[in-house]
Amino acid sequence: MHPINTFLSLLGVRLSRIGKEVSPAFKREYEQNYQKLKQNESRFQVFKEFYYDSGEHPMSHIDFECAFASRHLKRSNPSMILDVGSYRAFILGLLANYSITTIDIRERLPVVENEIIINCDAKSLQLPDASVDAVVSLCALEHFGLGRYGDTFDFEGDRKAFKEMIRVLKPGGILIFSTTITRAMPSIVFNAHRIYNYDMIQTFCNGLTPVEENFYSCSLNNLCSLEQITKKSLQWDVYLGCWKKQ
Repeated sequence: MHPINTFLSLLGVRLSRIGKEVSPAFKREYEQNYQKLKQNESRFQVFKEFYYDSGEHPMSHIDFECAFASRHLKRSNPSMILDVGSYRAFILGLLANYSITTIDIRERLPVVENEIIINCDAKSLQLPDASVDAVVSLCALEHFGLGRYGDTFDFEGDRKAFKEMIRVLKPGGILIFSTTITRAMPSIVFNAHRIYNYDMIQTFCNGLTPVEENFYSCSLNNLCSLEQITKKSLQWDVYLGCWKKQ
């Protein structure tokens, strides 16, 4: 909790950020209902923490990335999935129906029995050649080799990791990945992430066959065309790709 909120909580108040315009009627109703709760504190102590999440359900690039990956996994129905650095919540959802081997540079334990965790660097996967049916890596490529997660600094870490993902993939298997993309000059925001252009992403996929490519605009909050990808320096949108190994 923020120190200001720690102090204000003693007074029964807390500050909250409100990202959308709130109608006066809602504010009045909120205050009326708060007072009703304060008058009946026999079971609960009551504090203020104002939220307004009505209206259209929020969506982000993460929703589109996970939907893209889920759709292609359902089509291919792999018996063995290797995940390299994807969102943890997404992996937990996949574990309901798949056995997954997870690569993680950081030590941790599996939380369900059908997950195998291999603690290693993505630049050197501890798996045999052509051993997995599908590789998934959502918004991880741009981080490899920058040291952010305790991995060794390596300027070519992203290329090495991508080659490793191709190496362990069986012929006919699919590689599903997402990453940053721009139409401005590519950049490294050290040590957070890289920002690629489309040609660089295509170079990663040399030797693979495209199954589907999508683009997501953060400003439009929706899928878009390549021509709609941002051209502003240091800003990025999202590339989503599914590629097959011949």
